[in-house]
Amino acid sequence: MSSRKRTTVVAGICLVVSLFASVILLQNIDRIRPHDIYDDALFISSPKMIQRASLGFNGLMACIYWTRTVQYFGHRHYNREHTYNELAPLLEITAALDPHLLPAYQFGASFLAPAPPNGAGQPERAVQLMRYGIEHNTGNWRLYYDLGFVYYTELHDFKKAGEVFDEGSKIPGAHPFMKILAANMAEHAQDFNTARLLWSAAYESSQESNIRQNAVEHLRSIQVDEDVTNLQNAVTRFVQANGRIPTSLWEVVNAEHWRGLPVDPDGSPYELSLDGQVLVANPDDFLFITKGMPEGYKRGAPRFHAKG
Repeated sequence: MSSRKRTTVVAGICLVVSLFASVILLQNIDRIRPHDIYDDALFISSPKMIQRASLGFNGLMACIYWTRTVQYFGHRHYNREHTYNELAPLLEITAALDPHLLPAYQFGASFLAPAPPNGAGQPERAVQLMRYGIEHNTGNWRLYYDLGFVYYTELHDFKKAGEVFDEGSKIPGAHPFMKILAANMAEHAQDFNTARLLWSAAYESSQESNIRQNAVEHLRSIQVDEDVTNLQNAVTRFVQANGRIPTSLWEVVNAEHWRGLPVDPDGSPYELSLDGQVLVANPDDFLFITKGMPEGYKRGAPRFHAKG
């Protein structure tokens, strides 16, 4: 071995030993320092500065910072803490050091998004982290899955969740369930046209009978929800114009100049309650409806509906 190679190897070994020694030293300092003064503070929070200090050993430093992230979160979660000020910077440093370290995104989002004490209560930072991960791992549909659930469970943004699931479903090798999740989110967001298109795509793209039947039931329920929404809006217009609740839906039909009374996908006419609520004649026949059910309704066993 030449003297130059020997020097490089020795220097590399010394650097690795120094890095591990630094980690041990930091842990000891954390243990003895006064927590009432410095608790939950990260002294170096700049990913770029950490990258420069790593001297090219980005992968090793990423593992060290990821380990520290898990330890930090685990310690504060165990103690039921309500602040996680270091968590987002630690995750961002880890991701900057190794953009392909997938656990930092998949677990990091679940650390950041939930409200304290179960997490940092920072869903927006979780979205930023996941977007960074998607940008650097474009062929990984699971990152879209995780991001969609942050929008769904923490931000309650069904429209955005549906868009993310739909985008992820187009990646080669994505699980077919991504299309179903996208359709579900559009349905929750009351985006009937998008939900109908997505459920139709789920039906057409699957050979699984249970998935196809599930898509059919959702399509039927979407039609009912859209019908009830439109009818209820028409009832509201009637009340505003006449100062009273219509005695039947026929009054609404005549006021709107419709050709006939709207019916559900099974051919049963919709009904009107005494207080002006549009109701479905047989709600048990539509498994996923969110509208047209009487107050206090509890779903029973659905009856078989006629197949066209």
